[in-house]
Amino acid sequence: MSEVGQTAPDFTLPAHNGKPITLSDYRGKKNVILSFHIFSFTGG
Repeated sequence: MSEVGQTAPDFTLPAHNGKPITLSDYRGKKNVILSFHIFSFTGG
C-alpha cells in the first residue's frame, strides 16, 4: 500500500481517447492525483 507523499510506481494506461499515458511523463512537470473508483460505470 502506498503512503501519502510516496512516489507512485511508473505505469502506462490508455486515456479516454485510447492513447497511452505514462505516469513518469509528468514527473517534475505537473502534479498528479491518482483516484480509483471501484465498480464505477458498471452495472454491479
